Amino acid sequence: HVAGTIGGVGGNGIGVAGVCWNVKILNAKFLGRRGGTTANAILAVDYFTNLKTRATNPLNIVATSNSWGGGGSSTPLRTAIANAGAADHLFVAAAGNDAFNIDGLSIFRSYPASYNLANQINVAATTATGTMASFSNYGRTSVHVGAPGNAIVSTYSTTVVGSTGYASLSGTSMAAPHVTGVAALLRGRMPGWTVAQVKAAI
Repeated sequence: HVAGTIGGVGGNGIGVAGVCWNVKILNAKFLGRRGGTTANAILAVDYFTNLKTRATNPLNIVATSNSWGGGGSSTPLRTAIANAGAADHLFVAAAGNDAFNIDGLSIFRSYPASYNLANQINVAATTATGTMASFSNYGRTSVHVGAPGNAIVSTYSTTVVGSTGYASLSGTSMAAPHVTGVAALLRGRMPGWTVAQVKAAI
């Protein structure tokens, strides 16, 4: 679903049109039906940092779209995200779906968004009218931008015998990839820009 939002090719009469039609997407899966672990989240973040910084054939990884969250604060995860920033890698995070002000008390924080590092853009969900979705987390300091996240259709097939279609999902997980697509467009147009410049422009 999120990959289609980032890069679904438009104008072909198939499925949906994503934000950035000419993009290459890599996937690092660490979640399953029963969730996942912080240790494996760190491995996923480090995987992309290592691909970007390896000595031989490094990949130009612009950003990661992080439609996941949960658990408490983790110093090793925070360090992994900061290390990604040192490698000029933008970490786009879903703000969370609890309708909390994540600037507030620690019990209302939502990780990884609440790390709020310099290389992060944390995304709230908006509705079709541009208002913030009722479920979306928010925060004047911790949440940087809103993007469409309510009833988003993308490349998540609902095909069954006798019918075809695409699922509509809601959440800040649907909002974050819109921003990741914009980051890819910006870096494609301005390849010399740093993470800080892309973040400031968004």
